[in-house]
Amino acid sequence: MRPGAAVSRGGGASPGAGEERALTSVAAGDAYDGQAARQRSGRPSGTQEPTDVPRLWHVTLSVSGGEAPLTEVRRGLEQLAHDHPFLLTSRYATDHAEIRYWEEARDLHDAAAVALRLWGEHRQSARLPPWEIVGLEVIDRETYHQRIAEGHGPLPATPVGVHPF
Repeated sequence: MRPGAAVSRGGGASPGAGEERALTSVAAGDAYDGQAARQRSGRPSGTQEPTDVPRLWHVTLSVSGGEAPLTEVRRGLEQLAHDHPFLLTSRYATDHAEIRYWEEARDLHDAAAVALRLWGEHRQSARLPPWEIVGLEVIDRETYHQRIAEGHGPLPATPVGVHPF
């Protein structure tokens, strides 16, 4: 398509020859006015429109399997931390490990999908043990901070890094 050419999406009139169509955008974080979209879609006005603004999710991934030498487990987790720079902390033993990190994603489903692929996708490159995922917790930032404030849940990852249980 040539510059300035318009495509009609709703059957409306396209700009004529020589006319330019104004482009608009919404900056990340701007509120979405879903009233018009709900009216067009037939949704009741009381329903919320999903947003595509990424949010932070706290992820705890637990893996387990056959015993592996501690030095190999540690080296693999350190390599994973290098490959996945948002890794906060890892705790490990000879037969299990826990990985905690922040993930930026549109919604919980996206954050969980990334977390469920993390171990398998890095297993070979980081030479991780052939363990399986046995637990996954994904919570939003507000819930994480609320738990910490109430004295529940894991303490903030201090010190950051790879540590034995």
